[in-house]
Amino acid sequence: MAPWTLWRGCQRVVGWVPVLFIFFVVGWSYYAYVVKLCVYTISKDENDTAKDKSGKAVVYLVAFHLFFVMFVWSYGMTIFTSPATPSKEFYLSSSEKERYEKEFSQERQQEILRRVARDLPIDTTSASKAIRYCEKCQLIKPDRAHHCSACDACILKMDHHCPWVNNCVGFSNYKFFLLFLLYSLSYCLFVATTVLEYFIKFWTLCRRKSTENCPKNDLADPHVKFHVLFLFFVSSMFFISILSLFSYHCWLVGKNKTTIESFRSPTFSYGTDGNGFSLGYAKNWRQVFGDEKKYWLLPIFSSLGDGCSFPTRLVGMDPEQASAANQSEYARRSKLQR
Repeated sequence: MAPWTLWRGCQRVVGWVPVLFIFFVVGWSYYAYVVKLCVYTISKDENDTAKDKSGKAVVYLVAFHLFFVMFVWSYGMTIFTSPATPSKEFYLSSSEKERYEKEFSQERQQEILRRVARDLPIDTTSASKAIRYCEKCQLIKPDRAHHCSACDACILKMDHHCPWVNNCVGFSNYKFFLLFLLYSLSYCLFVATTVLEYFIKFWTLCRRKSTENCPKNDLADPHVKFHVLFLFFVSSMFFISILSLFSYHCWLVGKNKTTIESFRSPTFSYGTDGNGFSLGYAKNWRQVFGDEKKYWLLPIFSSLGDGCSFPTRLVGMDPEQASAANQSEYARRSKLQR
C-alpha cells in the first residue's frame, strides 16, 4: 500500500472522532434527561402532586423529543450529504488538457483557459485577474468554488471544512449546517432552562456541610445528582459556544458571503468586491433557504440555483458602470472608517 493511500485512510478514520464524540455527548444527554431527570427526579419530587408531576414530565418529554429529533435530523443531513462538485462543463476536454500541459508559459496556459471560460458562467477571477484553475482536479473553478485538501475535491460555494461534521460545508449542505446550529442552540437552551430548577436544588444540597437538617426525601441518589448537575453545565457551555458561531453565520447569510469570502473578497472584472454577490437581506436569505417558507425550518434541500453560477448585485451593468459603483462603495466605506 502506498504511503499516501495509507495516510488518506488514517485521515478518514481520525476524521470521525469528533463526530463520534458529539454522538456520545448527545446520547448521554438523552439518557440523563429522559431517565435521570424525567423518570427519577421529577417523578419523586414531593413538592408537586402526582398529577402535576406526570403532566410536567409529559410536557418536558414531548418538547425534548421534538428538539432532539430536529437536531439529530439536521446534524445527520449535514454529515451525510455529499458536497456538491463542479459539473462536467468545467473540466477541460482531453485535447484542451493536452495543450494546456504542453505549454510552459503561464500566459499561453491562461489563453487556453480563457477560450474555454468564454462559454462558462464565470464572473470572478483570481486576484491577479487570471482564470481560477485547479491543477489537482484539472478544472476551471466555478464562482465561489474552492479546493478542499481534506476532501481532495473542488467544492461548490465552499464555506469551510468542519471537523465536527467530518464534511465540507458548501452549497449542498449549508442550509442543513445552519439548521444544525439552530436546533443545537434550541436543544441546549431547552435542556438548560428545564434542568435549572433541579440544578439549583441539588447544588444547594451538595454545598451543605451536614444533612442532619435536610429532609431525607430531598436527598437524591448521587448518580442522579451527578447527571443533572453535569447536564446543566454541558448544555450551558455548548449553548454559549454555539451562539457565537450561529450569530456569525447568520451575519454571513445576510451579506451573502461564505467564511472564505469574509476573509478574502472575490475579484470581479471591475475589481475586488466583498459584497459582489449580495442581493439585499431578504434575497440573500432566500438564496440559502429557498422561496417556499414551509421548507425553511426542515432539513430538506431548498436552496436556489445550481451552485455553479450565482446572481451578482451588479448584474445588468456594463463594466464601466460596475467599476464606478464599486469605487463609490469603497469611497463610502473609507468615509465611515474615518
